[in-house]
Amino acid sequence: MNKNVLNDLYATAARLPDKPAYCSDTVTLTFAEVLQRTESIATCLHMRGICKRPVVVFMRKSPMEITAFFGVIAGGDFYVPLDEEMPDSRIRLILENVKSPLVICDADTIEKARQFDLMGGELALYEELIHTEPDRAALDAIRRAAIDTDPIYIVFTSGSTGIPKGVAACHRSVLDYIEQLSEVLAFDEDTVFGNQAPLYFDACLKDVYSTIKFGATTWLIPQRLFSFPIALVEYLNEHRINTICWVVSALTMVSALGTFKTVKPQYLRTVAFGSEVFPIRQFRLWREAVPSATFTNLYGPTEGTGMCCWYRADRDFADDEVIPIGRPFANREILLLRADGTLAGDGEEGEICIRGTAVTLGYYNDPERTAQAFVQNPLNTAYPEIIYKTGDIGRRNAEGDLVFVSRRDHQIKHMGHRIELGEIEANVDMLDSIQMSACVYDNARQKIVLYYVGDADEPSLTTALKGKLPRYMLPNRLVRLEKLPQTANGKIDRVTLKNMAQGK
Repeated sequence: MNKNVLNDLYATAARLPDKPAYCSDTVTLTFAEVLQRTESIATCLHMRGICKRPVVVFMRKSPMEITAFFGVIAGGDFYVPLDEEMPDSRIRLILENVKSPLVICDADTIEKARQFDLMGGELALYEELIHTEPDRAALDAIRRAAIDTDPIYIVFTSGSTGIPKGVAACHRSVLDYIEQLSEVLAFDEDTVFGNQAPLYFDACLKDVYSTIKFGATTWLIPQRLFSFPIALVEYLNEHRINTICWVVSALTMVSALGTFKTVKPQYLRTVAFGSEVFPIRQFRLWREAVPSATFTNLYGPTEGTGMCCWYRADRDFADDEVIPIGRPFANREILLLRADGTLAGDGEEGEICIRGTAVTLGYYNDPERTAQAFVQNPLNTAYPEIIYKTGDIGRRNAEGDLVFVSRRDHQIKHMGHRIELGEIEANVDMLDSIQMSACVYDNARQKIVLYYVGDADEPSLTTALKGKLPRYMLPNRLVRLEKLPQTANGKIDRVTLKNMAQGK
């Protein structure tokens, strides 16, 4: 039984010591080098007496940062990733929450780290930690003592109150996730990942942990390239990247700007996408550009250890269709629950709730919000069983596949009607003159505001939408932008758009 995520690293480093594991424009680390640095960092933690504690990793995105994560795990602790691009206020709140005894920095971040109250913790320089002679006997003992429900990371997500929530995940849930995901997406030793997600999001789990499981290779794509789609695709070709697991916005940015008229991905065989609804017009452009690749829609929240559902998008879709999120991975169940806790009927909408190993440990140092979202399964009154309430609304179609309907907080009441903002966006995205769109609701003025990127002017867009939407769903304001704002993970930044709509 594999009960430790790093067992894969030890096995792969013994089998493929000289193969590149993690690469960037400036650094390539082989599996042997990854293991050596992992053991050196872990030994330092052991020598300092730090065990079963949160250890902050505050480094720039790089192969070295990944070895710091592994070093924390190998030392019997769990890592908390921070990044310079986070707002200072967010960093302070995270440091206050975890009260880490140690903050691992690199030469680029250590000066900024000194500006924060470390809550009694110490700073450690990565470049010094990796020169420690490994104490393999001590590390073997730590690994033997670990159990699969020990936490390995805390990833902070945004909270509706403005206070970030630290999701704690354990060995068991990550091992199970990578096992099920890799079976669906057919990862192997020849897989070359093109990583898009920041390393402080759980989205990077697909690349980071699958690499050590199979002896694959991951290229950390420079963030700047996601603003230059032709250069981005050329980067994929240069490094023979054959597998990408990206948020939809990153894929749409490439296809919507006419990139495929100039260059197409030559080596892609696996395209996985998620976190947002893929506009059908843009999906078609991707399938036309790489017809031999498989396309898979993934769905799942951070609290469910990455993705929980999958759907092979291997057919044509009508303009007004939504690509389903499909069925749950093995070893987990999706419950669609009504507000009263009973199961939704066939075709009926309900809240998507997750049951099984994928459910994480809860929110770190936050029992109140944990109790609100991680709840007793209302269908089981015989023994304790925790499920996670996602806040997402879904339904099952005639084929039994799950279809994402909306976020619970994306449903609005306007002019007496319940409206899904995503339905407005879907109709806008069908128009040839539109590249991307996002809809928000200005609660104070009770106005629907549509932001879009494209060639359409307001009068022509308004006319087109009158032929697609009922009057009560027509946006009250149309705002054309050169580019939609994005979160650090590449998703559309709806908080910023809502603040813009409200004049903040």
